[in-house]
Amino acid sequence: MQKLIKSLFKDNLFIIAIGITIGIAYLSLMQVPKTQLSFTSSDKVYHLFAYFTLTICWLFSFYKKTSLKYKIVITCIIYGIIIEILQHTLTKYRTGDIYDVLANTIGIILGLIVFNLILKKIKVNSH
Repeated sequence: MQKLIKSLFKDNLFIIAIGITIGIAYLSLMQVPKTQLSFTSSDKVYHLFAYFTLTICWLFSFYKKTSLKYKIVITCIIYGIIIEILQHTLTKYRTGDIYDVLANTIGIILGLIVFNLILKKIKVNSH
């Protein structure tokens, strides 16, 4: 069962990464119905988790091409900034927030750290 799951992720990780990228854009730009809930600092945790997941998926999609690692990280950071700019310029119901960019960037950096730790563990176990 574990091999099946591993195979499914390996073969489809690129598609998953594209889906997450599109999903983040959609969720970031869609109009949220007004509710009694207020998003305060917990909103930043969602940003951190979303961009952590985005980064991990893209890094593992190209894990054999280590030369792309930092390009992927920089691209994810730029993507997060662009989404915040689009929220500010394209929508009247969303606002761009520098603290969202910071939360996104922290999630991206954590994704890179976890990715590096996993790769290091895989290399140690394969020798």
